[in-house]
Amino acid sequence: MPAEPDRIDAYDYDLPKGLIADRPLAERDASRLLVLHRDKGRWEHRTFRDLPDYLAPGDVAVFNTTRVLPAKIRGVRAATGGKWEGLFLSSEPGGRWRLTGKTKGKIRPGETVLVRSAGGAELPLRFAEKIGAEWLVEGEGRPLTLADLDAVGEMPLPPYIARDAPDPADAERYQTVFSRDPGAIAAPTAGLHFTERTLAALADRGVRRADVTLHVGVGTFRPVTAERLDDHVMHSEQARIDAAAVETITAGGSVMAVGTTSVRTLETAAADGTLRPFEGPTDLFIRPPYEFRVVDRLLTNFHLPKSTLLVLVSAMAGRELVLAAYADAAREGYRFFSYGDAMLVL
Repeated sequence: MPAEPDRIDAYDYDLPKGLIADRPLAERDASRLLVLHRDKGRWEHRTFRDLPDYLAPGDVAVFNTTRVLPAKIRGVRAATGGKWEGLFLSSEPGGRWRLTGKTKGKIRPGETVLVRSAGGAELPLRFAEKIGAEWLVEGEGRPLTLADLDAVGEMPLPPYIARDAPDPADAERYQTVFSRDPGAIAAPTAGLHFTERTLAALADRGVRRADVTLHVGVGTFRPVTAERLDDHVMHSEQARIDAAAVETITAGGSVMAVGTTSVRTLETAAADGTLRPFEGPTDLFIRPPYEFRVVDRLLTNFHLPKSTLLVLVSAMAGRELVLAAYADAAREGYRFFSYGDAMLVL
């Protein structure tokens, strides 16, 4: 008996582990591109460099310009010497950081962890206050800054990408070439395929560009635990779209969102049916049936089974068609997830 479309089990699929991309390609735009034609119920296999062929002069491509922070930090507990590993979540008032972490045993309020980078930089963090599963930490005698994080942190790769030691290449390859607004702890991965060459090809085609920002948060890594989609509590993330982007998008032409983060930003900003400038948190969970107000096309990666991102893509293209395309992509040896290949939904 098939799963009901309002249950998360309906968005499951089989994927051989060997198809999970754990390293980026040598060239960003050498990725494969599965082009999904919703109106015809079919798809075709192309390369990412063919993307401009599917857009027309006057169309708009919307990019998320968030920049990934080096949010993964490692250290040792000053009191015990035990290893500690954590993830920076946000800067808080008073120069504190909000973190989540893990270690053998329990951290106690007042404890200090000595965070150390692969290059030898060291930063003491005092664990001041626990809030749920998260901690507020402070520095010694001064506020903590993002410059401190730059000194000791590393790229917070998804859990399915294992690294025995930090790979310096990730610092560049896990950022989009158009990133500029620090704040994310995960990359908007559909944007990782773009090069300056691809952006120039789109401009030469007459495709207009609009930029938005959504700082991808830790919730993107957390699985859906509710059986029914209506019961899932979506994580909140900070998003922004300014008046210039709104003007570009509403001037006409088909709108292609680069990534699910751009989709959520645009659809949040048009919640009342009209796209307007917006800045603030969004917890929008796009799931079938959903009527898209702004987005006409979607460029995205291949997402994890039973994830909110796969549900979003299914809301746009139809669950059965998406899962059939995913199955064919697996047979064709596509690379999946963050460092994997791309899909264009038309």
